[in-house]
Amino acid sequence: MSRIGRLPIAVPQGVTVTVDASNVVTVKGPKGTLTRQFSKLMNIKVEDGKVVVTRPNDEKKSRELHGLTRTLINNMIIGVTQGYQKALELVGVGYKVQKQGKKLVINVGYSHPVEIEPEEGIEFDVPSATQIVVKGIDKELVGQVAARIRSVREPEPYKGKGIKYVDEVIRRKEGKTGKK
Repeated sequence: MSRIGRLPIAVPQGVTVTVDASNVVTVKGPKGTLTRQFSKLMNIKVEDGKVVVTRPNDEKKSRELHGLTRTLINNMIIGVTQGYQKALELVGVGYKVQKQGKKLVINVGYSHPVEIEPEEGIEFDVPSATQIVVKGIDKELVGQVAARIRSVREPEPYKGKGIKYVDEVIRRKEGKTGKK
């Protein structure tokens, strides 16, 4: 039995979880609503304030999906109650970011500023000229948008310049040494 998959998910106060006949799970909470289609191989039930995910057999595919399904539903519940956020920072001389309306305008050494529009359900926060916080209720979407922002100028290993996650450690390389 999957150690993660067999754990029941407690549904907090103010959150409603509904499961459709075709395994469409809808989670409504104070921050919004998330809906996701899950595999028919999983049995998802809501009983007395808990969501229980079970598998009908021990085939390889259903074992693989068991823990994944439980974790995705748990992430949905956390998203509609607390939300998710990823923080990025710009490292480099002259690198800066500003928020214009809802979009980000990033200057990272190119001949033009890079503009990034937020996707549906995502908002940007700019606490300083070198920091970006991506917020939303969908964990997958928050990570995807943060990765797209990071890909504008990925950190390079020699000086560490670029856009990086706040908790990311850049492995540095030694530069060239001159002939003696």
